[in-house]
Amino acid sequence: MQIVNDNGCSWINDLDPRSNIKVLEKNEECEWLIIGAGYTGLSAARKLAQLHPNQKIILIDAQLAGEGASGRNSGYLVDTTLNDGFTSNKDLENYKKKTDIYELGIKVIKKFIQEHQVDCDWNESGKFFASSKKEDKKILNNFSNTLSKLGFEHSLLDNKELSKRLGTSFYNIALYTKGGVLLHPAKLVRAMIDVLPHNVKLLENSSLIKWNKTNDVISCYFKNGIIKTKNIIFATNGFLKSLGIKSSYNFPITLTASMTRPLTDEEFESIGQPKEWGVLPVRPMGATIRMTKDKRILIRNTAEFYNPYQMSQSELNKRTLKQKIGIKKRFPQLPDDIIKSSWSGIVSRTRNSSQIFEKIDENTFVAGCYNGSGIGVGTLFGEQIAIKASNENTKEIEVIEARNKPTWLPPEPFLSLGVKTRLIYERIKARSEI
Repeated sequence: MQIVNDNGCSWINDLDPRSNIKVLEKNEECEWLIIGAGYTGLSAARKLAQLHPNQKIILIDAQLAGEGASGRNSGYLVDTTLNDGFTSNKDLENYKKKTDIYELGIKVIKKFIQEHQVDCDWNESGKFFASSKKEDKKILNNFSNTLSKLGFEHSLLDNKELSKRLGTSFYNIALYTKGGVLLHPAKLVRAMIDVLPHNVKLLENSSLIKWNKTNDVISCYFKNGIIKTKNIIFATNGFLKSLGIKSSYNFPITLTASMTRPLTDEEFESIGQPKEWGVLPVRPMGATIRMTKDKRILIRNTAEFYNPYQMSQSELNKRTLKQKIGIKKRFPQLPDDIIKSSWSGIVSRTRNSSQIFEKIDENTFVAGCYNGSGIGVGTLFGEQIAIKASNENTKEIEVIEARNKPTWLPPEPFLSLGVKTRLIYERIKARSEI
């Protein structure tokens, strides 16, 4: 099935449109085929080209490279996440494994932008986990204890301090972590496209219909041709399940976001002229909010078990109304018509918030399912799955493979019923935070 994205993503629309887009028009053969050209696929292609400079590598995507989830996310490069359910010492050990992966993800992005002199609005501003509910202080105190045990620099903030730093009195309690990074996701992924090596052939707007393996040859069928390859890496993240890849271990969630136009000097002054900041919710279904470098406000406050291939404009408009309410709750002095654009995007989830990184058959590999942490982890996993597929090992692979593995999901219709029920439950709990 073809993926149809809206054209409203402000991040992507900040960039000049790309030219010289190539689609699959005839049968091809290659040593390496990568399905999916987001952070993971682009990083895998870059590393494979380095490891195998004389081999042909094809990178193919069902839409334009980087314009799926990679260019549409909220732009957080995380060092820590809150909603993981860790309490015991054993859980603490598992959480440490996750944060080790996040740390490696930050390092690999930092190395890339330094090596290629990338301007992606990199800002080591940290991030806030914030709530309007004073009773959520208990959750944040527990989280603070966890971070203290692991040596993460952080601080708890009250309403007065938050109002000063965020320009809104909506939040009553927050935990600030110093290690997170804010950036422009579309600028970053566009840079990864621009530096693809010469032996990587990028094909776009070409949906994989089916694939099979006969002996040592993998055949992938597209509308306009067949690609035969010796090795394949699946890097489709939210679309892994639809391709039959680890389908009992992952599922897609559809998110929607909106961004305002830049605030006028007068509007910006009315909220206290805060520095760039990013807020993540204490409750899973609360709103993610950002004040960008150029004085725009981003809000993401919906998450649904929804058709990942397309959201109609009328459906998107309904979500935009929720985002308008969310902005007005926090900034009532701003105009009603301040939202400039809205868009949808897909994340991939597992039952226990772990990632997929493995060899699933001879010469067949997969990396994905980042549970909302795809910038750093996706880039790291792409690079390292290419190394693993080349029969090499690294310390990074050892760290990745030490994580908890994804747990099994129930079959349909029980999966859909369970996910929808949980999302409704979390939405009710977080209704004041939307």
